[in-house]
Amino acid sequence: MYSHTRLRSKNPNERVLVSDGLTVFSNPAEAGDEPYLLASNLVGVAAVVSDSNRFAAAQGAINHLASDCFVLDDGFQHLQLARDLDIVSIDATNPWGGGHLLPFGRLREGLTGLKRASCFVMTRCDQVDTVEPVRRELAKLSGERPIFLSRMVNLQDHTSEPESPKVPSDPVAAFCGIGNPQSFFTHLTLNGHSPIFRKSFPDHYSYTQSDVDALAYSAKQAGAQSLITTAKDAVKLHALQFSLPCYSLEIEIQIDNDEQFRRLLLSSLA
Repeated sequence: MYSHTRLRSKNPNERVLVSDGLTVFSNPAEAGDEPYLLASNLVGVAAVVSDSNRFAAAQGAINHLASDCFVLDDGFQHLQLARDLDIVSIDATNPWGGGHLLPFGRLREGLTGLKRASCFVMTRCDQVDTVEPVRRELAKLSGERPIFLSRMVNLQDHTSEPESPKVPSDPVAAFCGIGNPQSFFTHLTLNGHSPIFRKSFPDHYSYTQSDVDALAYSAKQAGAQSLITTAKDAVKLHALQFSLPCYSLEIEIQIDNDEQFRRLLLSSLA
Protein backbone atom coordinates (compact mmCIF):
# COMPACT_ATOMS: atom_id res chain seq x y z
CA MET A 1 0.00 0.00 0.00
CA TYR A 2 0.96 3.63 -0.19
CA SER A 3 3.22 5.23 2.36
CA HIS A 4 2.70 8.95 2.87
CA THR A 5 5.68 9.94 0.78
CA ARG A 6 6.53 6.96 -1.37
CA LEU A 7 4.89 3.99 -3.03
CA ARG A 8 6.40 0.57 -2.62
CA SER A 9 8.99 0.09 -5.34
CA LYS A 10 12.27 -1.70 -6.01
CA ASN A 11 13.76 1.76 -6.27
CA PRO A 12 12.25 3.97 -3.52
CA ASN A 13 13.37 7.09 -5.39
CA GLU A 14 11.26 6.27 -8.43
CA ARG A 15 7.67 6.31 -7.19
CA VAL A 16 6.46 9.20 -5.05
CA LEU A 17 2.96 9.91 -3.79
CA VAL A 18 3.10 13.66 -4.03
CA SER A 19 -0.52 14.23 -2.99
CA ASP A 20 -3.61 12.13 -2.33
CA GLY A 21 -5.77 15.01 -3.56
CA LEU A 22 -6.25 16.42 -0.06
CA THR A 23 -2.74 16.66 1.39
CA VAL A 24 0.63 17.36 -0.25
CA PHE A 25 3.06 14.91 1.34
CA SER A 26 6.27 15.52 -0.58
CA ASN A 27 8.61 18.42 -1.19
CA PRO A 28 10.17 19.51 -4.51
CA ALA A 29 13.39 17.57 -3.81
CA GLU A 30 11.45 14.31 -3.35
CA ALA A 31 8.77 14.77 -5.99
CA GLY A 32 10.37 17.04 -8.58
CA ASP A 33 9.46 20.67 -9.19
CA GLU A 34 6.62 20.14 -11.69
CA PRO A 35 4.79 17.36 -9.75
CA TYR A 36 5.07 19.40 -6.55
CA LEU A 37 3.70 22.51 -8.27
CA LEU A 38 0.83 20.51 -9.76
CA ALA A 39 0.01 18.92 -6.40
CA SER A 40 -0.02 22.31 -4.67
CA ASN A 41 -2.37 23.75 -7.30
CA LEU A 42 -4.67 20.70 -7.37
CA VAL A 43 -5.43 20.21 -3.66
CA GLY A 44 -9.09 19.26 -3.50
CA VAL A 45 -9.10 18.40 -7.20
CA ALA A 46 -6.73 15.53 -7.99
CA ALA A 47 -4.06 13.26 -6.55
CA VAL A 48 -0.55 13.47 -8.02
CA VAL A 49 1.88 10.56 -8.33
CA SER A 50 5.41 10.94 -9.72
CA ASP A 51 6.67 7.70 -11.24
CA SER A 52 8.78 6.75 -14.25
CA ASN A 53 6.67 3.57 -14.50
CA ARG A 54 3.32 5.00 -15.60
CA PHE A 55 1.53 1.64 -15.59
CA ALA A 56 2.56 0.88 -11.99
CA ALA A 57 1.60 4.41 -10.90
CA ALA A 58 -1.85 4.07 -12.46
CA GLN A 59 -2.41 0.63 -10.93
CA GLY A 60 -1.38 1.91 -7.50
CA ALA A 61 -3.72 4.89 -7.80
CA ILE A 62 -6.61 2.58 -8.75
CA ASN A 63 -5.93 0.24 -5.84
CA HIS A 64 -5.23 2.79 -3.10
CA LEU A 65 -6.78 6.09 -4.17
CA ALA A 66 -9.86 4.80 -6.05
CA SER A 67 -8.79 6.84 -9.10
CA ASP A 68 -10.85 6.35 -12.26
CA CYS A 69 -9.44 9.03 -14.55
CA PHE A 70 -5.79 9.72 -15.34
CA VAL A 71 -4.02 12.69 -16.90
CA LEU A 72 -0.42 11.93 -17.87
CA ASP A 73 2.28 14.50 -18.38
CA ASP A 74 4.75 13.37 -21.03
CA GLY A 75 2.81 10.15 -21.57
CA PHE A 76 2.52 10.04 -25.37
CA GLN A 77 5.44 7.65 -25.89
CA HIS A 78 4.28 5.23 -23.15
CA LEU A 79 2.65 2.80 -25.59
CA GLN A 80 2.01 0.19 -22.89
CA LEU A 81 -0.90 2.30 -21.65
CA ALA A 82 -4.27 2.32 -23.38
CA ARG A 83 -5.64 5.84 -23.60
CA ASP A 84 -8.86 7.59 -24.57
CA LEU A 85 -7.32 10.87 -25.73
CA ASP A 86 -3.82 11.89 -26.80
CA ILE A 87 -3.15 15.64 -26.65
CA VAL A 88 0.26 16.60 -28.04
CA SER A 89 1.65 20.07 -27.37
CA ILE A 90 3.86 21.66 -30.01
CA ASP A 91 6.07 24.59 -29.04
CA ALA A 92 5.65 27.17 -31.82
CA THR A 93 9.10 28.61 -31.05
CA ASN A 94 10.83 25.22 -31.46
CA PRO A 95 8.30 22.86 -33.03
CA TRP A 96 10.44 19.94 -34.12
CA GLY A 97 12.89 19.64 -31.23
CA GLY A 98 15.96 20.25 -33.36
CA GLY A 99 14.91 17.44 -35.72
CA HIS A 100 16.68 14.73 -33.69
CA LEU A 101 15.83 12.25 -30.97
CA LEU A 102 17.31 12.56 -27.48
CA PRO A 103 20.14 13.15 -26.63
CA PHE A 104 21.01 14.98 -29.89
CA GLY A 105 17.65 16.79 -30.02
CA ARG A 106 14.54 17.08 -27.89
CA LEU A 107 12.33 14.50 -29.61
CA ARG A 108 11.20 11.44 -27.61
CA GLU A 109 10.26 9.58 -30.83
CA GLY A 110 10.12 10.16 -34.58
CA LEU A 111 7.68 12.63 -36.11
CA THR A 112 5.73 9.81 -37.76
CA GLY A 113 4.38 9.00 -34.29
CA LEU A 114 2.29 12.19 -34.43
CA LYS A 115 -0.32 10.23 -36.44
CA ARG A 116 -1.36 8.60 -33.14
CA ALA A 117 -2.39 11.95 -31.64
CA SER A 118 -6.03 12.86 -31.13
CA CYS A 119 -5.33 16.58 -31.35
CA PHE A 120 -2.58 19.19 -30.97
CA VAL A 121 -2.18 22.33 -28.91
CA MET A 122 0.39 24.72 -30.34
CA THR A 123 1.90 26.72 -27.46
CA ARG A 124 3.59 30.15 -27.37
CA CYS A 125 1.92 31.19 -30.62
CA ASP A 126 2.27 34.84 -29.59
CA GLN A 127 6.06 34.52 -29.63
CA VAL A 128 6.38 33.87 -33.37
CA ASP A 129 5.50 35.99 -36.40
CA THR A 130 3.29 33.30 -37.94
CA VAL A 131 2.26 29.74 -37.09
CA GLU A 132 1.06 28.82 -40.58
CA PRO A 133 4.17 26.92 -41.79
CA VAL A 134 4.15 24.81 -38.61
CA ARG A 135 0.39 24.32 -38.81
CA ARG A 136 0.63 23.09 -42.43
CA GLU A 137 3.47 20.71 -41.66
CA LEU A 138 1.69 19.41 -38.56
CA ALA A 139 -1.51 18.77 -40.53
CA LYS A 140 0.52 16.83 -43.10
CA LEU A 141 2.34 14.76 -40.46
CA SER A 142 -0.76 13.99 -38.42
CA GLY A 143 -3.37 13.34 -41.08
CA GLU A 144 -5.35 16.54 -40.46
CA ARG A 145 -5.93 16.06 -36.72
CA PRO A 146 -7.49 19.09 -34.94
CA ILE A 147 -4.97 21.84 -34.11
CA PHE A 148 -5.61 24.41 -31.37
CA LEU A 149 -3.56 27.58 -30.97
CA SER A 150 -2.62 28.90 -27.53
CA ARG A 151 -0.51 31.38 -25.60
CA MET A 152 0.55 31.89 -21.99
CA VAL A 153 -1.09 34.74 -20.06
CA ASN A 154 -0.21 36.15 -16.66
CA LEU A 155 -2.35 35.27 -13.67
CA GLN A 156 -0.56 37.61 -11.29
CA ASP A 157 2.96 38.51 -10.22
CA HIS A 158 3.61 37.01 -6.78
CA THR A 159 6.27 37.60 -4.16
CA SER A 160 7.05 35.86 -0.90
CA GLU A 161 7.22 39.25 0.82
CA PRO A 162 3.68 40.34 1.82
CA GLU A 163 4.71 43.98 2.27
CA SER A 164 6.15 44.20 -1.23
CA PRO A 165 4.34 45.62 -4.28
CA LYS A 166 2.50 43.13 -6.49
CA VAL A 167 4.74 43.71 -9.51
CA PRO A 168 8.55 43.70 -9.64
CA SER A 169 10.37 47.01 -9.56
CA ASP A 170 12.08 47.84 -12.84
CA PRO A 171 14.85 47.49 -13.74
CA VAL A 172 14.43 43.74 -13.18
CA ALA A 173 16.71 40.71 -13.56
CA ALA A 174 15.26 37.39 -14.75
CA PHE A 175 16.43 33.82 -14.19
CA CYS A 176 15.01 30.33 -14.72
CA GLY A 177 15.84 26.64 -15.01
CA ILE A 178 13.39 25.39 -17.65
CA GLY A 179 13.60 23.57 -20.97
CA ASN A 180 13.09 26.67 -23.10
CA PRO A 181 14.49 29.62 -21.13
CA GLN A 182 14.26 32.05 -24.05
CA SER A 183 10.48 31.61 -24.08
CA PHE A 184 10.33 32.88 -20.48
CA PHE A 185 12.47 35.91 -21.26
CA THR A 186 10.40 36.65 -24.38
CA HIS A 187 7.17 36.33 -22.39
CA LEU A 188 8.45 38.88 -19.89
CA THR A 189 9.32 41.32 -22.66
CA LEU A 190 5.93 40.90 -24.32
CA ASN A 191 4.24 41.59 -20.97
CA GLY A 192 5.98 44.82 -20.07
CA HIS A 193 9.15 43.69 -18.30
CA SER A 194 12.53 44.28 -19.92
CA PRO A 195 15.14 42.31 -17.93
CA ILE A 196 18.51 44.04 -17.91
CA PHE A 197 20.16 40.82 -16.71
CA ARG A 198 19.23 37.26 -17.67
CA LYS A 199 20.52 33.96 -16.39
CA SER A 200 19.43 30.47 -17.42
CA PHE A 201 20.15 27.21 -15.60
CA PRO A 202 19.60 23.60 -16.74
CA ASP A 203 16.04 22.31 -16.67
CA HIS A 204 14.89 21.22 -13.16
CA TYR A 205 17.94 22.87 -11.61
CA SER A 206 18.30 22.62 -7.82
CA TYR A 207 19.39 26.02 -6.50
CA THR A 208 21.85 26.57 -3.67
CA GLN A 209 22.43 29.63 -1.50
CA SER A 210 25.64 30.26 -3.47
CA ASP A 211 23.60 30.35 -6.68
CA VAL A 212 21.14 32.96 -5.44
CA ASP A 213 23.94 35.02 -3.85
CA ALA A 214 25.74 35.10 -7.20
CA LEU A 215 22.48 35.91 -8.99
CA ALA A 216 21.71 38.81 -6.69
CA TYR A 217 25.26 40.13 -6.98
CA SER A 218 25.21 40.04 -10.79
CA ALA A 219 21.73 41.57 -10.87
CA LYS A 220 22.81 44.44 -8.64
CA GLN A 221 25.92 44.99 -10.73
CA ALA A 222 23.66 45.31 -13.79
CA GLY A 223 21.49 47.83 -11.93
CA ALA A 224 18.46 45.62 -11.20
CA GLN A 225 16.21 46.35 -8.23
CA SER A 226 14.42 42.98 -8.18
CA LEU A 227 14.50 39.42 -9.51
CA ILE A 228 11.80 37.46 -11.32
CA THR A 229 11.58 33.74 -12.08
CA THR A 230 9.04 31.06 -13.02
CA ALA A 231 6.58 29.41 -10.65
CA LYS A 232 8.33 26.08 -11.30
CA ASP A 233 11.64 27.54 -10.13
CA ALA A 234 10.08 29.38 -7.19
CA VAL A 235 8.99 26.19 -5.38
CA LYS A 236 12.68 25.35 -4.87
CA LEU A 237 13.66 28.77 -3.51
CA HIS A 238 11.60 29.12 -0.31
CA ALA A 239 14.41 28.07 2.03
CA LEU A 240 16.98 30.41 0.46
CA GLN A 241 17.74 34.02 1.39
CA PHE A 242 17.68 36.80 -1.21
CA SER A 243 19.23 40.25 -0.87
CA LEU A 244 16.86 41.51 -3.59
CA PRO A 245 13.07 41.01 -3.74
CA CYS A 246 12.41 37.84 -5.77
CA TYR A 247 9.10 37.37 -7.59
CA SER A 248 7.56 34.40 -9.40
CA LEU A 249 5.44 34.79 -12.49
CA GLU A 250 2.21 32.77 -12.43
CA ILE A 251 0.89 31.94 -15.89
CA GLU A 252 -1.89 29.89 -17.43
CA ILE A 253 -2.58 28.66 -20.93
CA GLN A 254 -5.22 30.41 -23.03
CA ILE A 255 -6.53 28.27 -25.91
CA ASP A 256 -8.25 29.68 -28.96
CA ASN A 257 -11.62 28.04 -29.64
CA ASP A 258 -11.57 26.62 -26.12
CA GLU A 259 -15.19 25.50 -26.34
CA GLN A 260 -14.35 23.06 -29.12
CA PHE A 261 -11.37 21.86 -27.09
CA ARG A 262 -13.61 21.39 -24.03
CA ARG A 263 -16.12 19.38 -26.07
CA LEU A 264 -13.32 17.12 -27.27
CA LEU A 265 -12.24 16.47 -23.66
CA LEU A 266 -15.76 15.81 -22.43
CA SER A 267 -16.55 13.44 -25.32
CA SER A 268 -13.51 11.33 -24.44
CA LEU A 269 -14.65 11.15 -20.79
CA ALA A 270 -18.12 10.13 -21.84
